[in-house]
Amino acid sequence: MAEKKSQLKRPRHAMPSFVNQALEERGLMDAYKERPAYQQNDYIGWINAAKRPETKEKRLQQMLDELERGGVYMNMPHPPSRKTTKRAKK
Repeated sequence: MAEKKSQLKRPRHAMPSFVNQALEERGLMDAYKERPAYQQNDYIGWINAAKRPETKEKRLQQMLDELERGGVYMNMPHPPSRKTTKRAKK
């Protein structure tokens, strides 16, 4: 998969190693990279902004669940990321 060139005009947040590890362990790195750059950046900034480790973990889990489920971003509908199910041919 080719890297997308980001056109973000605001500061880009670096991905912490614990987020990278969680994405890899859950097999969600591709789903993360398929999201627009602003969403990737928002998720990382939101997770990093948490002061308490419990809050960071809760936010990380929400991001992972949303990536796995698809169709949602920050608890809001996001139709472009909706997962499609393949139907069996009759």
